[in-house]
Amino acid sequence: MTFQKELRTTERISSIEFFRPQYENPWTVPNLLCMCRILLAPYLGYLITQQHFDLSLGLFTLAGATDLLDGFIARTWPTQKSALGSALDPLADKILISVLYVSLTYAELIPAPLTALVIFRDIGLIAAVFWVRYKTVPPPVTLSKFFNPCYTTAQLKPTLFSKVNTAIQLFLVAASLAAPVFHYTDSALLQCLWYVTAVTTAASGYSYWHYGRKTVKVLNTRSP
Repeated sequence: MTFQKELRTTERISSIEFFRPQYENPWTVPNLLCMCRILLAPYLGYLITQQHFDLSLGLFTLAGATDLLDGFIARTWPTQKSALGSALDPLADKILISVLYVSLTYAELIPAPLTALVIFRDIGLIAAVFWVRYKTVPPPVTLSKFFNPCYTTAQLKPTLFSKVNTAIQLFLVAASLAAPVFHYTDSALLQCLWYVTAVTTAASGYSYWHYGRKTVKVLNTRSP
């Protein structure tokens, strides 16, 4: 029994030494901009359900500007780039897109099956992110360690399909918000955009499944 206990202790120590913790400052400008987009999402959804499309379109444009700005800052100033940001930026996009698609479906501007496809894909990706986090946090995994934004374990690398799909999904949101403002809700081009978005959403989900581990860079390495 003593030998087995020592063996388990040795295995536990070895598994812990497999990881080298990396810490970073989560309070960067890009990360704060991402948080602003997340906080803005429910308010935008409320405005859409109340059919304040003019204001919704203006705030959505502002949200899009913050998305471009946080990426520019992260690329220009290395100190502003973080592993947390690599996960927070797409998470903010997914939360914003999901809320807007549900709201636009409620307003009868986007079909329900397309919204269901978008949300189903995003739920799968978010679940995958949590699974990667769980597998890369050094044991023992605790809630404080799991949700500690300063404790970085992996960096996400979105696929090309995912980047294109996000752009198309956001373009559809902008077009749908502008439709009642500029009176083209029955446009055939808008309906064609629904099908294009559905195809790119499905292709993006498949690309993550196909490339798998290539979309994740584990930052923890074996200690020398």
